[in-house]
Amino acid sequence: MEKSNPVIKKLDKPVLTRHDIPYRTALTFNAGVCKFRGRYVMVFRNDYGDFDARKLEGTDNGLAFSDDGIKWDVSPKPFFHVETDEIKRVYDTRLTVIEDTLYVCFACDTRHGLRGGVGKVKEDFSGVEIISLSAPDNRNMALFPEKINGNFVMLERPMPVYSRGGKDTFDIWVCDSPDLVYWGNHKLVAGVEDVPFADDKIGPAAPPVKTKEGWLTTFHAVELTPGRGKHGWENKWEKTYRAGIMLLDLEDPSKVRGICKEPLIVCDRDYELEDGFRQDAIFPGGMILEDSGEVKIYYGASDTVECMCTADVGDLISLCLKP
Repeated sequence: MEKSNPVIKKLDKPVLTRHDIPYRTALTFNAGVCKFRGRYVMVFRNDYGDFDARKLEGTDNGLAFSDDGIKWDVSPKPFFHVETDEIKRVYDTRLTVIEDTLYVCFACDTRHGLRGGVGKVKEDFSGVEIISLSAPDNRNMALFPEKINGNFVMLERPMPVYSRGGKDTFDIWVCDSPDLVYWGNHKLVAGVEDVPFADDKIGPAAPPVKTKEGWLTTFHAVELTPGRGKHGWENKWEKTYRAGIMLLDLEDPSKVRGICKEPLIVCDRDYELEDGFRQDAIFPGGMILEDSGEVKIYYGASDTVECMCTADVGDLISLCLKP
């Protein structure tokens, strides 16, 4: 069985599952996580329906808090849900604190394509004020935790099927904005061809964290194996999602200082594999650098549960800069 990089230390169980949710749920995964005003905050994707019947009916997003980043107190009602004539659902959030304001990035399915959004979490955590939505098709947006050269900066993953050969070949880009509304200066950060364990697509994962050597950045990398067969609830699931790690330049994050050529996190624990909706899928959404140098990485596993692992920041940087 494929194994996660040995610098990673996983917990003995997920940090959040459907059994922890006090309202209707089936799958609980792909959470955005950050540390805000002394507490850990999580906004998790909640696909509700009937787990035993393998039936899904809709998506909302839940809210949870923690004092240690491991044991979570889930709010009694869903936190973030948008459904209009145009927007069908929002999901896969990322949380970023910039100048003591908590921002959220998210994906949304609309009648006219997939869009990425940026919003601000209300002070009382009663909801989200949407600031901007991208043009289709774009998703997996993640804000940097501070302005760079006076501008907000964001990683993104546009989905140019037509211009990339008529199939999935999606890459990581970066853009900036003076106000979180008007985005431009788009630059390629890394392409699928730069990642040996991806042949289908790559995309931003957790928002980057700042280190002395650069912006430490996780990403998801997807490998397609035609004919792989049934690996989950659907008739077939031919993709494997792994997490990778790279280091971006502090002043110009479109420049990659180094990228680990091997996966950082893969599904290798029973709780990451059993009963998975889409098995062999790792999707990081939160990364926290503690004062001790410990890095907490939060990730969805098999589109079913939310997990967490830790690593030393120096070890992660060394992986990126390894010749």
